[in-house]
Amino acid sequence: MSAVGTATLVQVPGGQFRMGSDRHYPEEGPAHPVRVGDLEVSATTVTNRQYREFVADTGYVTVAERPLDPADFPGAPPENLVPGSLVFTMTPGPVDLRHLSQWWTWTPGACWQHPEGPGSDLADRDEHPVVQVAFEDAAAYVAWAGLDLPSEAEWEHAARGGLDGADFVWGDEAVPDGEYLANFWQGDFPWRNDRSDGFAGTAPVGSFPPNGYGLFDMAGNVWEWTSDFYAARHPEPAGSACCVPSDPRGPAEQASLDPAQPQFAVPRRVIKGGSFLCADSYCLRYRPAARRPQMVDTGMSHIGFRTVRRPDGGQVATAGA
Repeated sequence: MSAVGTATLVQVPGGQFRMGSDRHYPEEGPAHPVRVGDLEVSATTVTNRQYREFVADTGYVTVAERPLDPADFPGAPPENLVPGSLVFTMTPGPVDLRHLSQWWTWTPGACWQHPEGPGSDLADRDEHPVVQVAFEDAAAYVAWAGLDLPSEAEWEHAARGGLDGADFVWGDEAVPDGEYLANFWQGDFPWRNDRSDGFAGTAPVGSFPPNGYGLFDMAGNVWEWTSDFYAARHPEPAGSACCVPSDPRGPAEQASLDPAQPQFAVPRRVIKGGSFLCADSYCLRYRPAARRPQMVDTGMSHIGFRTVRRPDGGQVATAGA
């Protein structure tokens, strides 16, 4: 274990593992073998305290704090064209789970310093994961720290902690012997949270036991940015052991655009790990194989990031997207 800047890095040995899953959501398949190299990974996601140090040192202004260009958002109501971000809002009762707009609210003034909007702040949340960071904001931090963001394969290998093929980072049972090992949603999403794990929103980093490599919160709490552009499926498995891909990367930027929203030519990167909003009945994605696309210009109140360092000093994250 070593400390670099504000990050504590844990040695994660490289090797071959089975990436993805054929048992859950379509975008996770097909499961296939890949190899990754040795890596150092931050023990936790970047915290509000750590991000504040970066901002104080650089004067950086996040995407959510900058003025919006109406040309980038055709058809958007004028009142929404102000700095802000998307905030989770619990509904008063059951809703149609096909419509995310019922629990995600565009909130003027929401940003990393005010995660739920102008009326919120970071009091008593120094050790919570920073959220409301777009990809560019995460990439700017890792460049300042002399680190990087993990690729999707690197992230998943690290998250598994040596448990190759297991459903969760701790094994195959979501709540072994009734013990909650991650911060996710218990109850009826998005209107009733039983808080059986002890938390309704984000938890301080390290609130749950680490995985086999000594990494905390690789499941739940907040989704985490990776450096890879998103593809709807993994590539088909290699035909023989000699052809197992080594340190694979995602598709080209153009391939990551959302075909369902051609009016928004915004690249998407892979996010991993699930969040405090993952409910078994709706989003069973607090698993290492789980993956979702996220537009690079959009931070949300359940997305953060962690850092890595490669022995060869290689970097794959880019500040621009």
